Amino acid sequence: MPAPNSQSVARSCPGCGSDKGRKRGPKHKFEMMITCGTCGTLYVESLPNATDSTDYDAYYTHVNLTVSDFIQRRVEEIVGGFAGYRQTNRLMEIGFGSGAMLRAAARQGWNAEGVEISQTATEHAREEGFKVFCGDLAEAGYSSGYFDVVIASELLEHLEDPLRVVTEIARILRPGGLLWATTPNVKGLSSRMLGLNWTTVSPDHLHLFSQKGITRLLHSAGFRRVRLDTQGVNPIELWQALRHRDEFLNADTIAAITARVDSGTNLNEALARSAPRRALKKMVNEALRLSRLGDSIKVWAEL
Repeated sequence: MPAPNSQSVARSCPGCGSDKGRKRGPKHKFEMMITCGTCGTLYVESLPNATDSTDYDAYYTHVNLTVSDFIQRRVEEIVGGFAGYRQTNRLMEIGFGSGAMLRAAARQGWNAEGVEISQTATEHAREEGFKVFCGDLAEAGYSSGYFDVVIASELLEHLEDPLRVVTEIARILRPGGLLWATTPNVKGLSSRMLGLNWTTVSPDHLHLFSQKGITRLLHSAGFRRVRLDTQGVNPIELWQALRHRDEFLNADTIAAITARVDSGTNLNEALARSAPRRALKKMVNEALRLSRLGDSIKVWAEL
């Protein structure tokens, strides 16, 4: 059922395809944000033109093309969870950025490949010896059923046409293969408390999916077995937003996003330093999973 006060809107929801939504107001360069009346996904009413699109060549520098030892260890753990899908021994990441996942996969014996729109990041990966393609996934020309695993971490929220990309992922995965993805949760605790002021509602995010929205998207692309978890919350951002509201709302956008990412990384690293802290983190994440209030949706989707 559509949400109360929903009305027909110009652009359909990128999650479920509904044309019923509630106008939320402007944000950053976007004139209007819409909340879908059917699945709750938040999305921009009008897609940006080419001149307003994010310049990812300028985004990637020597600073963010490297990751800390803590992040690399965490990535190694994630890739270790894909071992049960190994048949062709081929794994691919879309939007590989720093290449941390590719490095972890190669160390664990995978033939790891990647697709990335940033020429800077692509050249960096090639220097490390990886087989990578610079451009759109559809242009890469992979054969059907080629990969065991496709990774799309923090990617779907950036795509103008996520259904087209997810459908292509389904084509290049072998039957029974895995799409592993992460994307922000618009129904998470931070989004519920901060609304459009959540820094994840950022200039390069064209939509933030709900769990219902991402599930419908995946089913439309041909995935039949979909499992979702929600994890993570940044209490530092919530505390700053609620205690220092005016300062938080007037902060420079890029600086605020950087502060959120850095504080989240530092907090996770601090929680990993002792067994009691790790136990606390595990307990909190379990509560966020059960309540579906985690700020990040983790996706395991099989054909």
